[in-house]
Amino acid sequence: MALLSTQNISHAFGGPLLLDSVAIQIEKGDRVCLFGRNGEGKSTLLKILSKQLAPDSGTVDLASGSTLATLEQNVPGAHEATVFEVVTSSMGKVSDAIARYENMMKLITEDPSEANLEKFAKAQSAMDANDAWALQQRVSNILSRLDLDPNIQFDSLSGGWRRRAYLARALAMEPDVLLLDEPTNHLDIDAIRWLESYILGFNGALVFVTHDRVFLENIATRILEIDRGQVVEYPSSFEKYLEAKEVALDVEEKHNALFDKKLAKEEEWIRTGIKARRTRNEGRVRALKRLRKTRSQRRNRKLNVELKVQKTGRTGEIVFEVEGLTFAYGENKIVKDLDVRVVRGERIGLIGPNGVGKTTLLNLLLDGLKPDAGTVKHGTKLEVAYYDQLRSQLDLNLTLIETISPTSDHVVVGGEAMHVLSYFRNFLFDADQARGPVKVLSGGERNRLLLAKLFLLPSNVLVLDEPTNDLDMETLNVLEDFLHNYDGTVLMVSHDRAFLDNLATRSFVFMGDGEVELIEGGFTEAIAILDREAKSHGEKEIPVVEKPKQVEKPKPVEIEKKKLSYKDQRELDALPDLIEQLEKRQTELQLEMSKPEVYSDPELVKKLAEENEQVDEDLMEAFQRWEILG
Repeated sequence: MALLSTQNISHAFGGPLLLDSVAIQIEKGDRVCLFGRNGEGKSTLLKILSKQLAPDSGTVDLASGSTLATLEQNVPGAHEATVFEVVTSSMGKVSDAIARYENMMKLITEDPSEANLEKFAKAQSAMDANDAWALQQRVSNILSRLDLDPNIQFDSLSGGWRRRAYLARALAMEPDVLLLDEPTNHLDIDAIRWLESYILGFNGALVFVTHDRVFLENIATRILEIDRGQVVEYPSSFEKYLEAKEVALDVEEKHNALFDKKLAKEEEWIRTGIKARRTRNEGRVRALKRLRKTRSQRRNRKLNVELKVQKTGRTGEIVFEVEGLTFAYGENKIVKDLDVRVVRGERIGLIGPNGVGKTTLLNLLLDGLKPDAGTVKHGTKLEVAYYDQLRSQLDLNLTLIETISPTSDHVVVGGEAMHVLSYFRNFLFDADQARGPVKVLSGGERNRLLLAKLFLLPSNVLVLDEPTNDLDMETLNVLEDFLHNYDGTVLMVSHDRAFLDNLATRSFVFMGDGEVELIEGGFTEAIAILDREAKSHGEKEIPVVEKPKQVEKPKPVEIEKKKLSYKDQRELDALPDLIEQLEKRQTELQLEMSKPEVYSDPELVKKLAEENEQVDEDLMEAFQRWEILG
């Protein structure tokens, strides 16, 4: 029995259906990744599953007696409470018992009077009665691993740390169904690895959205992609997903081309006159109307983001030369006696836990901060473009056009003038979005807008501070390709392990206490050093996540192609029946190719696509023969 299921969920926000008759089932033990481009409806579906949003039609069913917890993508609002109180606030009597116990602990420390000790004893009894000790320990462990101070006021936290507290809240509830929207955002690599280990030990069902390819690969048992309103299941392996998706898009492209060819032929036929028998012509005219309607309802897939950078002169061979660089905030040492030289064309990653000083080092290199000791020398002709993880360069009340080009309706891209709306189309924003305010955009759309703003600046040095947050994977792949081909120098802070491994030629690794090492490679090389360092200091290592082996689903039974022959019959009399049979087979093939399980077998998809193409050709030939002979 499914823990969570939907029946024919449809929803729209004034435009085309974001979700179109979606039916899914989530079983115990499932770890389902919702996949798709920004704006396709992943967060919307999670809100519908959690019943925070009512769909336009359809139903959501949570198994009787089951519990559900969620982490939203948006930053939580303010609470006049401590982090510990916020994390335990949704647990009824248990959280009340813990809150009273924690308060009495503080009180007797300040005033150990007999009256207070008596109240403390009652608080202990309430903890016993509600079996709250285990929950208190679980919450404390989760807060510790997420590096959260339980006693700090929630209101004093930044947006990223508030989301982290709400992640702790969802995990601590230990629900039957856990819904997580971008759970790795604002987590450093150690916290992400711990979260993976925690989830692999989770006994319920998980539905999550993520841009982190390694997290997806390690965690997911199923991938459900939302594409133009439809939900299709793919293999859980990201690499196998890419292969299957490529086959699916190729099948779609061929099918659309054949459909358009058939429609064009029928349009030509209707204009040149009806030569076939009258009874059949009326059916053919009705069929043409259906073809026209089907074509008008087709939802074409959006193109990929197009990234181009403004051209500028090259820097000198040496970009940054650092000698004896030292900086600290009070007793907190950020960097100590760093000597390094960065040369043109390098892609340097900055790797380390949150708060260790990665952004501070960037500011020291860019002269945004003055070092306590040492020097930073810049090479010649530096043109720096800076991507800010806090999006402080965006005014939420401005329109997208005002953000990009406030004084002109044209921008300069690659040395050539382009209309601003055309430029926005390169970043998948339509005209209505471009004229609307920034504040209505999703997190991923704001990141795309910031990239659009960034790449209008002439640069030969790109500084990227957490550029991957909220970006869909296709945009992320385009960004990676762009950075591979960028002929300048790149400095990048990221907790995306695949991003670092794919791009970094060298990395600054923050070892703690001001020690920063420059190593060859990216995440894989850096984490090996950090793990060895932790082991040498007797710290507990986070276990390496190994994805459990998946049980292969049985392959769909392949339907053998019917071999029809009309040579031994009177050709003209046989053609109507042949056309009906071909049209029926065409419908069967399209239904077969729309089944989610088909895409787990690329060979089967290819065979079905080839048969579908052959049926289309046979159908076109039959129409032509029928027109000639009629």
